[in-house]
Amino acid sequence: MSDQPITPASLRGAIDLSGLAKKPARPAAGSRASGAAGGAPAGPGEDSLVREVDDVTFGDAVQQSMDVPVIFALYSGARPASREHIDTLAGVVREYAGRLVLASADIDVAMQIRQALQVQQVPMVLALVKGQPLPLYAGDQPVDAVRGVFDKVLEAAAANGVTGRVPVSDAPAADSEQPAEPEISPLHEQAYAAIESGDYAAAVAAYEQAIAADPQDEEAVLGLGQVRLLQRTDGVDLQEARAAAAAAPTDVEKQTVVADLDVLGGHVEDAFVRLVDLVRVTSGDERNAARQHLIGLFDVVGPSDPRVKKARTALMSALY
Repeated sequence: MSDQPITPASLRGAIDLSGLAKKPARPAAGSRASGAAGGAPAGPGEDSLVREVDDVTFGDAVQQSMDVPVIFALYSGARPASREHIDTLAGVVREYAGRLVLASADIDVAMQIRQALQVQQVPMVLALVKGQPLPLYAGDQPVDAVRGVFDKVLEAAAANGVTGRVPVSDAPAADSEQPAEPEISPLHEQAYAAIESGDYAAAVAAYEQAIAADPQDEEAVLGLGQVRLLQRTDGVDLQEARAAAAAAPTDVEKQTVVADLDVLGGHVEDAFVRLVDLVRVTSGDERNAARQHLIGLFDVVGPSDPRVKKARTALMSALY
């Protein structure tokens, strides 16, 4: 990240988020009209200038950046100060009367975006212009400095032919009342802080304590699965892992490594199919290990995900 002025040339050689950008958009609840040129419908409580995205809907922001520059800001729900900076950005974006839009993402939810950008500090702010992410700065910045950076974004966007404007008639006033942020338990805060510092073992311990205190804590179960996934794949070379798995199609350890990487990269169905097939061709302890690993990945993705439900059915068929 950089706090240096950006230039049109900066748009070349930026971070590659093409894998995330290609993800299908999550269907919007209800019937909402699109409020932005080239963009997807805004979510509940959002407007044509400010929206929340995640690993699935990030592609909407990338698509919109073909027409209008998008300020992309990352924050942590466990860090109120980082969320407050997003509110500041929203106010500044509205001053530009539709020449900029703001997309924000919670790194505690958008794990694939977090991994792709290797987020070390929040808030972290980028610009998206013609689908290219352009690092702007990390850490809190004063409003005047933010305006200066946004002016540079508009200059770079104009130089690249991105001069669209979003209708703003449906945008709420900048000082409209915002819903209160839900309280986060101390153990969850500990886990988030540990993840930010790269201490996955401490994050696992915090989530395990949270689950021991409340076995029905679904967020802790999901968080624990995600952190363990990050822990297992930390430093693993994708190409080497795939080559090793291809050479040993019934090796449980090699196949589960690739399945982990597939989930981390957003190829959830590929991971599930790989492990279901592994269950079919193994037996005894190896089969049980493959089955347990697959069930663990269900916790990473979430029990309500339709891909999990489909894979559970396939697993039952493979076992019986």
